[in-house]
Amino acid sequence: MKFGVIVFPGSNCDDDMVHVLGDIMGQEVVKIWHKETHIDGFEPGDCIVLPGGFSYGDYVRAGAIAQFSPVMQAVKAFAAKGGYVWGVCNGFQILCEAGLLPGVLINNERRQFICQNVWLKTETTNSAITAQLDPNQALKIPIAHAEGRFHADPATLDELERNDQILFRYCTPAGAVTPEANPNGAARNIAGICNSTRNVFGMMPHPERAASQIMGNEDGRGLFESLLGFITA
Repeated sequence: MKFGVIVFPGSNCDDDMVHVLGDIMGQEVVKIWHKETHIDGFEPGDCIVLPGGFSYGDYVRAGAIAQFSPVMQAVKAFAAKGGYVWGVCNGFQILCEAGLLPGVLINNERRQFICQNVWLKTETTNSAITAQLDPNQALKIPIAHAEGRFHADPATLDELERNDQILFRYCTPAGAVTPEANPNGAARNIAGICNSTRNVFGMMPHPERAASQIMGNEDGRGLFESLLGFITA
């Protein structure tokens, strides 16, 4: 499986993602500059990753300018052909701004930057990045964002629920989804979603920061293993 990691001005998690995909997971991975107008050499079974950071300094709002980068038209075309697209943190924000995922990420409820470990409950195994996860096992994954509160109108939220598009919710270490476990005020504790065709994923927590023994936490590694296992099954 081949991975492409998009690099925008202000991306700062691209090397983390490249390290996990290449050095830990042993996959072919290349960086793609945001001014590229074509994504060559990628097949529908491959994956384009939009990493975390502060693209364009988060001016206007997070992801609002990056959606207009030339590469995003190629990303949209790749997704339309069934290719996998995965946005993490700022990448999730960009995917929502670009219309590849529903909803929007807005300022945290307390309007403060949050950098801490949180717990995630896997809501469905019906996606490539959650297929091998245990819904009964809470995952400890770090977040680092100021605009991470997922928001959508009630009809959209209901549709996400109905279509089984909610991938993760913030929870307690025991896996209980409670208001107290919600770090940023996200609607219905939502931490990650997919699109209706289940090939575009977005999440605010950073699995690449919890995928190595040297970091003392490998809870995020399961997402990468799920994706690889799903594609090669």
